[in-house]
Amino acid sequence: MSQRDYYEVLGVSKDADEAALKKSFRRMAMKYHPDRAPDDADAETKFKEAKEAYEVLSDSNKRAAYDQSRA
Repeated sequence: MSQRDYYEVLGVSKDADEAALKKSFRRMAMKYHPDRAPDDADAETKFKEAKEAYEVLSDSNKRAAYDQSRA
């Protein structure tokens, strides 16, 4: 698990709904996908971080466990 706050990674508030999470992830994926940003050395890392954050926050069980561990 990443040390960064997943909400911060995706740029959403802690009470963001599924639609807001999905919209933010898609925006980040388009911006940082390695195929779309081949000149950006950090793009792949940022893309993977956003993907990990979305996978956790979009699953209600994983999100609850994450929120509890961050409290």
